[in-house]
Amino acid sequence: MKRLGFGIMRLPVLDEDQGQIDMEKFIPMVDAFMDKGFSYYDTAYVYHKGKSEEAIREAVVKRYPRDSFTITTKLPIFDLKKPEDAPAIFQEQLERLGVEYVDYYWLHALNLSRYETIERLGCFEFLKKLKEEGKAKHIGFSFHDTPEVLERVLREHPEMEYVQLQINFVDWESPSVRARECYEVARRYNKPIIVMEPLKGGAIMKISEDIIGKLKKRRPTLSLASWALRFVGSLDGIMMILSGMSTIEQVKDNLRTMDDFEPLSEDEFKLINEAVEDIKKHTPIACTSCRYCVEGCPKNIPIPDYFSIYNEHMRMKEHSNGETYYHIAAIDHGKASECIRCGKCERICPQHLKIRDYLLQIAKAFE
Repeated sequence: MKRLGFGIMRLPVLDEDQGQIDMEKFIPMVDAFMDKGFSYYDTAYVYHKGKSEEAIREAVVKRYPRDSFTITTKLPIFDLKKPEDAPAIFQEQLERLGVEYVDYYWLHALNLSRYETIERLGCFEFLKKLKEEGKAKHIGFSFHDTPEVLERVLREHPEMEYVQLQINFVDWESPSVRARECYEVARRYNKPIIVMEPLKGGAIMKISEDIIGKLKKRRPTLSLASWALRFVGSLDGIMMILSGMSTIEQVKDNLRTMDDFEPLSEDEFKLINEAVEDIKKHTPIACTSCRYCVEGCPKNIPIPDYFSIYNEHMRMKEHSNGETYYHIAAIDHGKASECIRCGKCERICPQHLKIRDYLLQIAKAFE
C-alpha cells in the first residue's frame, strides 16, 4: 500500500460551511488519487460536521470496488456517555460510509483523561470485539498526550495494532507536543505509525522568503509541502502519512512527492532545522485548524479562523489587514471578547493551547 493517505477533514466546501462539502471538486480529487494507485482514506465521525463519512460513500464507495480502497474512521470517545453509545455510533458510521466493515478503526484523540473514561466504558473490549467479528480489520488509536501516557496505553493494551501520531518537523522537538519522544515510544513497542498533521495544519507553509529561497535553491522543483512529507517519510516505522488536502493542486503535488519518494539527505535535514526556527519566530499561536474546538463553543466563536488572522497579522506587522479580516469573520460569529471562559475548547484541543488567553490577546488587537 502506498504511503500517502487522504485525510477527509479539510475538503473544499460551499459557502464556507464545513457541513456542505463541494462534491464537484472533491470527486476529481479522489479520481486523481486513485489513478496513481493510492487508496487510503482517513475520516472520523465528527469531521465536516458529520458529513465527511457520507462524502466518502458518494465519492469512493459507490464508485470503486470495495477491495480497491482502504477506509479508516474513528470512535468519538470525547462524546461517549454510556457503554451502549459506542455500538450505536459504529453502526451509524457503517451506514454513513455505505460499507459492511472498515479497514482500520481508531479510538479518536486519546489522552489521559479520556483513557480513564473509555476504560470504564469498555471501549478497548468493544474494538477487540469488532475485530473478532470482522467489522474492523485492524484497531488502534490516534493520540494527543505525553510519551509517558502513550507508554502506559501501549503497555496495558498490547492488542492495539497501530498508533496515529502528530509528527512534523515543527513539533519534532516541541516541548508541548513532544513528537519525537512519542515516536520513539511507539517504535519501542514495534507499533506501525500513521502520521497526522505532517504540515501542522498549514503552519509549515508560513516561513520567510529567505528560508524559502534556500529550500528552492536546494530543490528548485519541490514545494514546501513536499519538504514536510519527505521529513516524516524519512523516519523508520512510518506506515502511512495523512494529508488533509483541500484542492486538486494539493493532491497532485503530494502525489508527485510520494509516488517517487526520496528521503531527506543530511544537508536537507539541516535546512529543515533552519526552517523550524524561522516558523517559531513567525507563528505566535501554534494552531493546526483541526476545528475540534469550534463545535462545542457556546458563543459560536470561530477560534481557528481568528488564530489564523492573528498569526498573519503578527507576521505582516504594519502591512497587515488583520483587523478588517477579523471583523468580516465576526459578522456571523461570536467575537473573541465574547468568550465566557468555559474551557470546553481547551479540554478538546490536541495542541494543548491556552485558547482563552489567546482570545483575550486577539480581542485586544482587533476590537
